[in-house]
Amino acid sequence: PMYLSNIKCEPAGRISGNMVVSMRPIPSHQISEAVKITARMPSVHGAPVHIGHPESLGILDVNKPDFGNASRIEAGEIPVFWACGVTPQAAVMNSKIPFAISHAPGYMFITDIPDRAWIG
Repeated sequence: PMYLSNIKCEPAGRISGNMVVSMRPIPSHQISEAVKITARMPSVHGAPVHIGHPESLGILDVNKPDFGNASRIEAGEIPVFWACGVTPQAAVMNSKIPFAISHAPGYMFITDIPDRAWIG
């Protein structure tokens, strides 16, 4: 599930909007390990931007995502939120850009252009 948060992004020209976050419920005893593992990969989402308390991000109902399908949060699990690659689409929609090429939520946009962050 992905949610439009209340975290404002830095505008880029006429494009502006708030961060979209994806959520995964994580058993409370595994959260610190999830943070350590994902923090080592800042080029691909990195560490969570928020742990627990969805309302702090402006998410009023975690069972009603803005994009994707709701995840069931089991007893002992905490919602953990990461910055999401759907943020650019949300910013384009917010800015009412007439044309843009991107990926749909849940469907990665693939090109033959190398990602320089992974070369080397």
